[in-house]
Amino acid sequence: MVASKPGSHKSRELALRVLSALVLIPFALFVVSMGGPVLAIACACFAAAMGYEWARMTASPIMPATALLAIIPIAAAYLFDWKIALVSMLVAGFLIALIHPARMGERALAAFGLFYSAGLPLGLFFLRDGHWYGQAAALILMGTVWASDSGAYFAGRGFGGPPLSPRDSPSKTWSGAIGAVVCSGLCGLIAAGLLDASRPAWLLTGALISVVAQWGDLFESSLKRRYGVKDTSGLLPGHGGIMDRVDGFGMACVICAGTLAVFPELHTILGLSARA
Repeated sequence: MVASKPGSHKSRELALRVLSALVLIPFALFVVSMGGPVLAIACACFAAAMGYEWARMTASPIMPATALLAIIPIAAAYLFDWKIALVSMLVAGFLIALIHPARMGERALAAFGLFYSAGLPLGLFFLRDGHWYGQAAALILMGTVWASDSGAYFAGRGFGGPPLSPRDSPSKTWSGAIGAVVCSGLCGLIAAGLLDASRPAWLLTGALISVVAQWGDLFESSLKRRYGVKDTSGLLPGHGGIMDRVDGFGMACVICAGTLAVFPELHTILGLSARA
């Protein structure tokens, strides 16, 4: 038997990543552009998948319940409003902790996993269907996070340097983090031009989106390192799991939706006032 060469394995993995991206990117753009029930169904599927991945990563004995209960806040957001959705997420977290057979620490972890699995897709749904120009906000954020990821990859490979977080993610470098912020800032300037809005405000917004997305990515990397897993699942060929792909994006959605809800004056500054 001839052993496969390391280079061929990397090439095969890269091909899988590209093929998966060719499917995932148009799908993501479609559901975000449509919003409403299409987005709600997609977010519910993502929440269920992430609930499954959380239970798999933490070796939870209540995997089906975690996946099913993660859907409830998304359904509540679509059928009712954000207040009911948040209450339903708290109730779902309480139920997970109640039915978990392990000690209190494991029950609290299961509840947090429910909040995390449902909260990231819920952030996207709120951002897209909020009381502002949600379609533009969600699509711009999506492009900005993609630019952040690309900037981090190419700057990190091109310049190298010390790791950003040696313990949690030694492959990520400070040069990559800076490249990500620069690319996201440039996306902010493009958004300002498209929306005829404040360039300084969007430049800062783009940079902050990158910082939040990178933090979300590092947070999940620390979780995976704690539980000794490389990927949360194999649902996405070449990419790992759903959670591996949407960690930074989902965290950015949560922060951006919350910020727009708390500070309505930003709608005008960023050119995101609700459109008829």
